[in-house]
Amino acid sequence: MRFRRTTALGAFLAAAMLTLTACSDGGAGSGSAAAVVPELKPDQKVEIVFESYNLTQAGVWTDTINQLITEFEAEHPNITVKGQPTQGAAAAAGNYVGSIQTQLLAGNPPDVGQITFDALEYAATQLGAKPISDLVPPEELQEAFDGAHPMHERARVLGDWDGKTYGMPYVFSTPVLFYNADALRAAGIQGEPVLKTWDDVEKVAKQITAKTGKPSIDITCTVKGGNWCMQGVFKSNGAEVLSDDRKTIGFGSAEAVSTVERFARMKDAGVIRNVDTHGQMEGLPKGDVQMILTTSAMQGLFMQGAKAGGWKLAAAPMPQFPGKEAVPTNSGSALFILSDDPAKQRASWEFIRFMTSDRAYELISSKIGYLPLRTGLTKEGGALYDWVEANPLVKVNIAQLDRLQPWVSFPGNSYVQVDDLLSTAIEEVVYFGKPAEPTMQEAAKRAQELIG
Repeated sequence: MRFRRTTALGAFLAAAMLTLTACSDGGAGSGSAAAVVPELKPDQKVEIVFESYNLTQAGVWTDTINQLITEFEAEHPNITVKGQPTQGAAAAAGNYVGSIQTQLLAGNPPDVGQITFDALEYAATQLGAKPISDLVPPEELQEAFDGAHPMHERARVLGDWDGKTYGMPYVFSTPVLFYNADALRAAGIQGEPVLKTWDDVEKVAKQITAKTGKPSIDITCTVKGGNWCMQGVFKSNGAEVLSDDRKTIGFGSAEAVSTVERFARMKDAGVIRNVDTHGQMEGLPKGDVQMILTTSAMQGLFMQGAKAGGWKLAAAPMPQFPGKEAVPTNSGSALFILSDDPAKQRASWEFIRFMTSDRAYELISSKIGYLPLRTGLTKEGGALYDWVEANPLVKVNIAQLDRLQPWVSFPGNSYVQVDDLLSTAIEEVVYFGKPAEPTMQEAAKRAQELIG
């Protein structure tokens, strides 16, 4: 049976975006800061609200973030942090900016927001995010990026817009191919499986499917919510979703068409399962599939599932197309300051600095599975060295950071609709048998009209 998936964008988001634009100064000036904010006095009490989509996810995500908030408050007794999950229907649709929009229109936005990189331009130009590089002295910002274990060079610029740092890169991952090593052996695949190219992956998947009689792999990139990953898959095959000058949509190109066709063939071969993102999260732990390409942030849950189920979890890098190098893109988010109050801005910066510190990544990486952006922590003597040695599959994710390409944000107020057009077209080709060329080209044409 085939299931169609929809994203609840609704007329509300479009109206909210237009209203926000009308109420704001427009352009980067809507997030400008008048001056460097002063440090808090020792007895100055400040309360800030931190909105995080990780707090919508039970288990290791919520527990880890709450632990970090508790530790921060212990170090800063004059600052109280109220952590809250993404609000309302926007959260269910995966649109984290929509939650902030709603609160902003009501005059009560969070002080710190965890915002995904696909909304970078919108956050900087329309949502009222404040440029951190204006709020704090340059040497203070540089110190935050450096420290004992400097943030990786490819990571530290991901929250920059128009020459300023708006967001402090926070949590993200690269696409990793997780698999049940015991299930592969049961299917007759002995030794280390060859999973370098998509041809290799399909060959192994067919062998598993022949053994189990059902689809054997989930590919998060090809369903709604997976465009961050699909951008890397496109790049790996010579395609781009957006031109370098940010004026031309590129996912109607011949290279993009052939990329989507590759997965349609795997669906026709019976190895790719037709299920949404939430179903994919459960597929590998439950044994519904034996392989999945997804965010490494799932590592913690998969490790728990493997332990409970008594099977061995293994991982491989993002597969490549024959003769071409794989180009991983990042998922994830940065932390943005949204408050207009100088005291709350300073408290927010102190909190952001802590949440991107060595201690934060020690917990975020080891407990959840996100990339340790301060990779020095994984070297001998670092806080994550023993953990990495005990969990060697983590090395796959870390190695891909050196080849990372950024998750591209689409320009304009309709970036959510553009993203939805792309994911819908991919699903229609891969899962519902529509012809790739006209489907992708029509989606690209409509997206081009939206970005002007």
